[in-house]
Amino acid sequence: MIFATVGTQLPFDRLLQGLESWAAHHPDVPVLAQTGACDRTYSFIRTVRHLSQTEFADRLKAARLVVAHAGMGTILSASELGKPVILMPRQARFGEHRNDHQIDTANEMRRLSNVTVVEDGQALHHALDLAVSLGFECARPIRPAQTTELDPLIAMIREFVWKDAKHDAPDNMPGERRPS
Repeated sequence: MIFATVGTQLPFDRLLQGLESWAAHHPDVPVLAQTGACDRTYSFIRTVRHLSQTEFADRLKAARLVVAHAGMGTILSASELGKPVILMPRQARFGEHRNDHQIDTANEMRRLSNVTVVEDGQALHHALDLAVSLGFECARPIRPAQTTELDPLIAMIREFVWKDAKHDAPDNMPGERRPS
């Protein structure tokens, strides 16, 4: 299963539409997307607006690949589980965020062995096709035990993200929306 997440604050139609168009040509690959504030319906991907922290963790563990906006919580969680991640950063010029901090985040995180960064739907399709051809294995070996120059930054961000997540976690999970 591919698990996609766009966060909870803003819609991210560009990522979801790219994933939907890819899934239309790959009906044998199940895709679940946490869509946040998006009200659109999709025909080829299952969707759910919000997930509890526990349900999110369960879906992440079950996934063979994670597709996401460049949110640090998702990147850290997927990396800790050794999951390959495709990031599509939100861009201010498309009205997806108020600034381009996600581009900066993605550019730093692309150095991680399990992260691929894409800029648009066509690049997303290519990265998904490559992931399928590799059997959802990371193209480069994951090095969780090695110390890297990013470790202090990742530790600081992890502490910040998880501290805030405990206060903002939803109490329950609304039902999934399945393709019609």
